[in-house]
Amino acid sequence: MIAYLARCAARGLVVLFLVSVIVFGMGLLAGDPIKLLIPIETSPEQLEQLRTTYGLNDPALVRLGRFLADLLRGDAGYSIRYQQPAFSVVAERLGATLELALAAIAVTILVALPCGVLSAIKRDSPIDILVITGSVIGHSIPSFFLGLLLIYLLAVKLHLLPTSGRGTVAHLVMPALTLGMFYAGRMARLLRSSMLDVFPQDYMRTARAKGLAEWTVLGRHALKNAALPVVTILGLELGAVLGGAVVTETVFAWPGVGRLAVEAVITRDYPIVQAVVILVATVFVLINLIVDLLYGYLDPRVRRTRM
Repeated sequence: MIAYLARCAARGLVVLFLVSVIVFGMGLLAGDPIKLLIPIETSPEQLEQLRTTYGLNDPALVRLGRFLADLLRGDAGYSIRYQQPAFSVVAERLGATLELALAAIAVTILVALPCGVLSAIKRDSPIDILVITGSVIGHSIPSFFLGLLLIYLLAVKLHLLPTSGRGTVAHLVMPALTLGMFYAGRMARLLRSSMLDVFPQDYMRTARAKGLAEWTVLGRHALKNAALPVVTILGLELGAVLGGAVVTETVFAWPGVGRLAVEAVITRDYPIVQAVVILVATVFVLINLIVDLLYGYLDPRVRRTRM
């Protein structure tokens, strides 16, 4: 298992290295950042002096090495807009995005788990048709439309929740519902399909032949074995939300990483964009590692293979 973890960590480091190189290359293609910092009347001589001071006249490989060395020290440069270290600005917004992500995943699990299991148990029944229809509708509705609909119903008409912002649990409800319902539809269908694949297996018949209660059979044998693909998708969705639920954060004025990234692109604040991309890549690598470890817990065959 230790050797497997070492291989996963090595692959993750390679991914982060490649992402960093790509981010640096995109920064080169984006243009001269010095022109964003100086007044328009700056002379060409002053412009050239600034480029030399910031090392922009150095060869690309030298600049890449300096960029990677700075990243290892936790330095992604200074934000042009905020005049603060880029990672510090992103870290300030990360707490809000993490809060929204965990709430959205909780909504996804609370909705998709019972719906998917019930749909598989009641296959081809009206309940199954209702769950499938609802999951398709939930996953098909654009998140911005669902968010605006919730604002209109719960905030404008019923005055139950605040329209936007962050601060209390009430502010979290509508953004979490918007994201959670979007992912719950796909999760419920996937869980239903996995459960139906598990039901005909021999160990299911053996468990029932032992006289175990039906809910024990479903929970200990069916659900645990059907959870592998669900855990994979859940991990990817958590990474996507942490990477920035751009539309949802914009609709609800949620001060998270996604909204920060949009603002940085609009204002051409390249250090912030680079910091966000590298942070998202790091989150995805860590989540994939956690998902691989969960595989070993959920399926002993995977654990034996990897050891």
